[in-house]
Amino acid sequence: MREVFKINQELYFHRAQVIKALAHPLRLAIIDLLSADEERCACELVESLNCDQPSLSKHLAILKNAGLIATRREGTRVLCQLRTPCIVNMFSCIDRVLKADLANKEQELAALVLPGDEA
Repeated sequence: MREVFKINQELYFHRAQVIKALAHPLRLAIIDLLSADEERCACELVESLNCDQPSLSKHLAILKNAGLIATRREGTRVLCQLRTPCIVNMFSCIDRVLKADLANKEQELAALVLPGDEA
Protein backbone atom coordinates (compact mmCIF):
# COMPACT_ATOMS: atom_id res chain seq x y z
CA MET A 1 0.00 0.00 0.00
CA ARG A 2 2.89 2.35 0.76
CA GLU A 3 4.09 1.90 -2.83
CA VAL A 4 0.77 3.18 -4.18
CA PHE A 5 1.13 6.36 -2.13
CA LYS A 6 4.71 6.83 -3.26
CA ILE A 7 3.81 6.36 -6.93
CA ASN A 8 0.79 8.65 -6.74
CA GLN A 9 2.21 11.17 -4.28
CA GLU A 10 2.32 13.95 -6.86
CA LEU A 11 -1.26 13.22 -7.94
CA TYR A 12 -2.42 13.29 -4.31
CA PHE A 13 -0.58 16.58 -3.80
CA HIS A 14 -2.37 18.17 -6.77
CA ARG A 15 -5.73 16.80 -5.65
CA ALA A 16 -5.14 18.32 -2.23
CA GLN A 17 -4.39 21.69 -3.86
CA VAL A 18 -7.78 21.64 -5.62
CA ILE A 19 -9.55 20.63 -2.42
CA LYS A 20 -7.76 23.41 -0.50
CA ALA A 21 -8.94 25.89 -3.12
CA LEU A 22 -12.52 24.84 -2.38
CA ALA A 23 -12.08 25.00 1.39
CA HIS A 24 -13.90 28.28 1.94
CA PRO A 25 -17.67 28.96 2.00
CA LEU A 26 -17.37 31.96 -0.33
CA ARG A 27 -15.40 29.97 -2.90
CA LEU A 28 -17.99 27.19 -2.77
CA ALA A 29 -20.69 29.79 -3.41
CA ILE A 30 -18.71 31.20 -6.35
CA ILE A 31 -18.51 27.72 -7.89
CA ASP A 32 -22.26 27.30 -7.37
CA LEU A 33 -22.98 30.60 -9.15
CA LEU A 34 -20.71 30.02 -12.14
CA SER A 35 -21.48 27.98 -15.21
CA ALA A 36 -19.37 26.40 -17.94
CA ASP A 37 -21.87 27.57 -20.55
CA GLU A 38 -21.77 31.30 -19.94
CA GLU A 39 -19.54 33.91 -18.40
CA ARG A 40 -20.55 36.10 -15.45
CA CYS A 41 -19.12 39.45 -14.59
CA ALA A 42 -17.28 39.62 -11.28
CA CYS A 43 -19.46 42.65 -10.50
CA GLU A 44 -22.53 40.36 -10.60
CA LEU A 45 -20.81 37.96 -8.21
CA VAL A 46 -20.04 40.80 -5.78
CA GLU A 47 -23.72 41.68 -5.74
CA SER A 48 -25.01 38.09 -5.56
CA LEU A 49 -22.61 37.12 -2.79
CA ASN A 50 -22.90 40.39 -0.87
CA CYS A 51 -19.13 40.70 -0.54
CA ASP A 52 -16.61 43.38 -1.37
CA GLN A 53 -14.67 43.41 -4.62
CA PRO A 54 -11.17 42.92 -3.09
CA SER A 55 -12.34 39.81 -1.22
CA LEU A 56 -13.95 38.41 -4.35
CA SER A 57 -10.79 39.06 -6.39
CA LYS A 58 -8.69 37.16 -3.84
CA HIS A 59 -11.03 34.16 -3.92
CA LEU A 60 -11.29 34.19 -7.72
CA ALA A 61 -7.48 34.12 -7.96
CA ILE A 62 -7.33 31.06 -5.70
CA LEU A 63 -9.95 29.25 -7.79
CA LYS A 64 -8.21 30.25 -11.01
CA ASN A 65 -4.80 29.07 -9.77
CA ALA A 66 -6.37 25.71 -8.92
CA GLY A 67 -7.71 25.42 -12.48
CA LEU A 68 -11.35 25.53 -11.46
CA ILE A 69 -12.34 28.76 -13.18
CA ALA A 70 -11.21 30.86 -16.12
CA THR A 71 -11.29 34.64 -16.20
CA ARG A 72 -10.80 37.21 -18.93
CA ARG A 73 -10.92 40.96 -19.11
CA GLU A 74 -13.34 42.83 -21.31
CA GLY A 75 -12.61 46.51 -20.83
CA THR A 76 -12.92 47.14 -17.11
CA ARG A 77 -15.03 44.03 -16.53
CA VAL A 78 -13.64 40.69 -15.40
CA LEU A 79 -15.65 37.79 -16.81
CA CYS A 80 -15.60 34.45 -15.00
CA GLN A 81 -16.52 30.98 -16.14
CA LEU A 82 -16.37 27.50 -14.66
CA ARG A 83 -13.59 25.49 -16.37
CA THR A 84 -14.52 22.16 -14.83
CA PRO A 85 -18.29 21.76 -14.47
CA CYS A 86 -17.84 18.26 -13.04
CA ILE A 87 -16.80 19.91 -9.77
CA VAL A 88 -20.49 20.51 -9.11
CA ASN A 89 -20.91 16.71 -8.96
CA MET A 90 -18.55 16.73 -6.01
CA PHE A 91 -20.99 19.02 -4.20
CA SER A 92 -23.73 16.43 -4.67
CA CYS A 93 -21.46 13.78 -3.21
CA ILE A 94 -20.63 15.99 -0.22
CA ASP A 95 -24.34 16.65 0.33
CA ARG A 96 -24.96 12.87 0.41
CA VAL A 97 -22.14 12.47 2.97
CA LEU A 98 -23.67 15.22 5.14
CA LYS A 99 -27.14 13.67 4.90
CA ALA A 100 -25.85 10.19 5.79
CA ASP A 101 -23.83 11.59 8.69
CA LEU A 102 -26.86 13.46 10.01
CA ALA A 103 -28.99 10.30 9.83
CA ASN A 104 -26.27 8.39 11.70
CA LYS A 105 -26.08 11.05 14.42
CA GLU A 106 -29.87 11.06 14.77
CA GLN A 107 -29.78 7.27 15.29
CA GLU A 108 -27.04 7.62 17.89
CA LEU A 109 -29.02 10.29 19.74
CA ALA A 110 -32.19 8.21 19.64
CA ALA A 111 -30.28 5.27 21.15
CA LEU A 112 -29.01 7.32 24.11
CA VAL A 113 -30.49 6.48 27.45
CA LEU A 114 -30.59 9.62 29.52
CA PRO A 115 -30.90 9.72 33.31
CA GLY A 116 -34.57 9.64 34.19
CA ASP A 117 -35.45 7.77 30.99
CA GLU A 118 -34.99 4.35 32.57
CA ALA A 119 -38.19 2.48 33.09
